Amino acid sequence: MNLAPLTNAPVPIQLHAYAALAAFALGIVQLAAPKGTIPHRALGYLWLSLMLGVAVSAFWIHEIRLWGPWSPIHLLAIYTLAMLPLGLYFARGHNVRGHQRTMLGLFFGALIIAGAFTLVPGRLMHKVVFGG
Repeated sequence: MNLAPLTNAPVPIQLHAYAALAAFALGIVQLAAPKGTIPHRALGYLWLSLMLGVAVSAFWIHEIRLWGPWSPIHLLAIYTLAMLPLGLYFARGHNVRGHQRTMLGLFFGALIIAGAFTLVPGRLMHKVVFGG
């Protein structure tokens, strides 16, 4: 593991990566911890803030350009920005199933699946994790 490619990257990429890593770690804690408790709610707001940072910072990253400066990852950022308030709405309305589905979808889609694509050879996180 070599953090130099990340620490030398532009600030939006650093913010995006660090927020995503923190959201991933906190997401695992949230999935394992008891639900509906005060700590779950407090950490949920922190997770939501981290995911908001991940989604917003994505709009300043243009490493992959398919449509002008945009790529499919920007569509995921828009989707995340739409789903975060929906997940909060479900939680505040005690719609456990809706909240669970929304947050699990964001965790797996925006963090696990999108995160896996950052490990493709040639991408920055591949260099961080595997060297090169």
